[in-house]
Amino acid sequence: MARKVLVLGEAREGSLRNVSFEAIAAGKTVSEGGEVVALLIGKDIAGLAGELYAYGADKVLTVENDTLENYTPDGYTQAVMAAVEQESPEGIIFGHTALGKDLSAKLAARLNTGLVSDATDIEAAGGNIVFTRPIYSGKAFEKKIVTDGTIFATIRPNNIAPLEKNDSQTGEASTLTVEIKDIRTVVQEVVRKAAEGVDLSEAKVIIAGGRGVKSEGGFQPLQELANVLGGAVGASRGACDAEYCDYSLQIGQTGKVVTPDLYIACGISGAIQHLAGMSNSKIIVAINKDPEANIFKIADYGIVGDLFEVIPLLTEEFKKLKVQSA
Repeated sequence: MARKVLVLGEAREGSLRNVSFEAIAAGKTVSEGGEVVALLIGKDIAGLAGELYAYGADKVLTVENDTLENYTPDGYTQAVMAAVEQESPEGIIFGHTALGKDLSAKLAARLNTGLVSDATDIEAAGGNIVFTRPIYSGKAFEKKIVTDGTIFATIRPNNIAPLEKNDSQTGEASTLTVEIKDIRTVVQEVVRKAAEGVDLSEAKVIIAGGRGVKSEGGFQPLQELANVLGGAVGASRGACDAEYCDYSLQIGQTGKVVTPDLYIACGISGAIQHLAGMSNSKIIVAINKDPEANIFKIADYGIVGDLFEVIPLLTEEFKKLKVQSA
């Protein structure tokens, strides 16, 4: 059954987030040969449409307004509702990001439809679209099928592979004019405390530190390794509580949920709350002086040793490999 699917593209500081392309790929699966319409909301964003076409969007809509430069629930809800009214999609896909989680629930209530949140896999089977999502902090998975109404879902970043980019697929954005009014919350200033570089929630490689890093300066070797591997630095709640780093780096049940290709846990014991945020990583490497640490139970590879000795050695070896492959 061919469907029209609306996907939300997310832009940050003038660039599209990778989850936008993953949402298009998910939209293609849900559409089953129908049309995938990508929606961009913000200020001065029409120039990003070409990349959405290259990753498989059949049509790109933009809603541009000065009041939408920063995310507000009221403004974005009005913009998405206008797109829904114009396009009448049978499916809607958002990224399961901070923006997507906040906006999707509000829209689902407005549209009087169900919502499948945090999907890690989507497949078309027997005429149905089957969503797989984790439950009980990742200890189990459930499959959901939408049997009635609009298919509305959010997808976990870094789980559904984008389609191969095809620069020959081009197009221009269609502008949707929306009167944004009755905004109850206005963002006056955005102060970014997150580390510069790779977005933690979309990073393919994450080097995470726990209480074992011992101090704020203990994160420096982790950052050096992350720079060599083109990855991001994360942390356990213990490290954040000890004020070794900012809470924007926290990974776990009360922090960010990540699924990188490679997760290196340094000085992290492996509390269940932390495992809930990273246990679905494709390859997990644990470095800890305690051979009985819980983190070793889920690790694919374990190194029993002092992270301040092991991390510099790994960094040097990876540097050598990069030079050899250059």
